[in-house]
Amino acid sequence: MSSFLHPAVSGQEPSTAGQYRPISSHLAITPPVSVVIPAMNEAENLPYVFKTLPAWIHEVVLVDGNSTDNTVEVARELWPDVRVVKQTGKGKGDALITGFAACTGDIIVMVDADGSADGNEIVSYVSALVSGADFAKGSRFANGGGTDDMTPIRKLGNWALCTVVNRKFGARYTDLCYGYNAFWRHCLDKIDLDCTGFEVETLMNIRVVKAGLKVQEIPSHEYLRIHGASNLRAVRDGLRVLKVILKERSNRRSLRRAHAVALSSMRGEVS
Repeated sequence: MSSFLHPAVSGQEPSTAGQYRPISSHLAITPPVSVVIPAMNEAENLPYVFKTLPAWIHEVVLVDGNSTDNTVEVARELWPDVRVVKQTGKGKGDALITGFAACTGDIIVMVDADGSADGNEIVSYVSALVSGADFAKGSRFANGGGTDDMTPIRKLGNWALCTVVNRKFGARYTDLCYGYNAFWRHCLDKIDLDCTGFEVETLMNIRVVKAGLKVQEIPSHEYLRIHGASNLRAVRDGLRVLKVILKERSNRRSLRRAHAVALSSMRGEVS
């Protein structure tokens, strides 16, 4: 997890060429960065997605959800070295889990394929991680963030669910249901993702807190989907998110009870 200034700025000479990956005129990193893009019939949007991705990233992993258009062909034309992974299951969560497993980078960035995310923001996420964070969480409602794609009902729902998570799990999130995030690959061993739908972002946000990982919110601007219609359904997916929150809360209580029983048993043996 090392980071350092570009030698031209720091005054240091690199021992060997290619040891660092410049990401700006003032910062370079050694960890390779993988970008995961789950996509299904997003051929029209991919040009907007790929044109903002920084050239210094290590790899792009496109998870194709059995597209019936030329999503894969367009991706390969735009980014010749793209790694295409076929999704065998269904749902965004399943697609992301599939993509994560295919990544070879030390840092993983999640980017939606609808053109709503600005790849230029990746530098902010990566900077937070190499500066000490385990999980860099995008937020549309942190100071400097914003959204062009949320109805008042969705904003209210997101606020309510975010409030519940903060109170029940001791988090301090300003946003909950947002898919632009980045993290060190080792975090996957501690959060053990096991859901298939849009609720995957909420599950990740809860489990990084439960695992005691260091989280830093990154202000992010969400733009409108450029082409096509979203598969997101506010009520249906909101209920799925709520179900995940309640399940994780229930699991937390069960772990506390098991821990209390174990301590009591140990004290009994000692006495």
